[in-house]
Amino acid sequence: MLSHHGDTFVRIAILKEVRPDENRVALTPQMVGQLKKMGVEVLVEKGAGERAHIPDSAFEAAGAKVCQESDLLGSGQVFIQINPPTDARIQKLPEKSTWVSLLYHRTEKACIESLNRKGISAFSLDAIPRISRAQSMDVLSSQANLAGYRAVMDGASLLDRIFPLLMTAAGTVSPSKVLIFGAGVAGLQAIATAKRLGAIVEATDVRPETKEQVQSLGGKFIEVTGASVASEGGYAKEASAEYRAAQRAAVNKSLAQADLVITTALVPGRKAPVLIDQEQLALMKKGAVVVDMAAEQGGNCHGTKPGETVEIDGVRIFGAMNLPSKLAANASELFARNLLEFFKLVSPKGEMVFDLKDEIIAGCLICHQGEIRHAGA
Repeated sequence: MLSHHGDTFVRIAILKEVRPDENRVALTPQMVGQLKKMGVEVLVEKGAGERAHIPDSAFEAAGAKVCQESDLLGSGQVFIQINPPTDARIQKLPEKSTWVSLLYHRTEKACIESLNRKGISAFSLDAIPRISRAQSMDVLSSQANLAGYRAVMDGASLLDRIFPLLMTAAGTVSPSKVLIFGAGVAGLQAIATAKRLGAIVEATDVRPETKEQVQSLGGKFIEVTGASVASEGGYAKEASAEYRAAQRAAVNKSLAQADLVITTALVPGRKAPVLIDQEQLALMKKGAVVVDMAAEQGGNCHGTKPGETVEIDGVRIFGAMNLPSKLAANASELFARNLLEFFKLVSPKGEMVFDLKDEIIAGCLICHQGEIRHAGA
């Protein structure tokens, strides 16, 4: 346990992101004061909020101490950022300190092993159990919500037609048709956003229980006959080949008519499933757009290239990467709120508490005291 003595509180250090396409920052000035009330001292690396348009002066005004990286690494106890740390950064961390970020421990095995070798206690925010008590800490949901919105906006910018029905003196313009694969947090926000913009929206998901949610947002649910797919930890398990074949047959008609398709399917720790293969891509009309939100995990669409827009047989495929970063102001604010709620659990009185009897702490504490508690898939 990291503890404080007298007037020396536990010190959390907010690090500047090193990923080139990352504009977010893990903490915002609004949350600094809340942490200080809890007995937590906040250090912020110089320039950490610049790409989210948050100046160092705003952190200082809120009561945080802005430091150079070397000073911050020398005096921090709990180190926080959004993305997994590079090995170079891990080597600079003090031994037996605490790390908090997204870690994706199922796939980032080398990172976890490196953290563990230094005796670092590492919390993975993406491993927070998806239970009612943890909803306020769920960074994956808060960020996916924004990503779903941004996916529709990026798709709209690539289309050569408008979304809504438009009646003019020259004639009527029919609304665009949008097809969304996956009705999780990102998919549902994409449905809501496309519908608000006036599109005709259809959606499919391996979990039939999502039908009501899709319909409540004004979308049409494409049902797949046969067995459904169970969910685990808030995610759908990987579908069988038989189920994917049935889904393919059910959606092909809508796929052929769609102007914009958004794919959101991810399986934690595994390559993303292919939902649109080469043959299906050939069914799509020229000028259609696919926004593949699973690009970083291999993509749901044939031909997807992460971070690029490619054209295959007249269909443009956008390999979306880190969409929440494109909405850095809102994304940072929501991430920071989630982080504050997490610290209310793990540092309620200004000291870190590693209560392994707590379901949330036990679920996301990946390594602790030289032991890797949750191995990769």
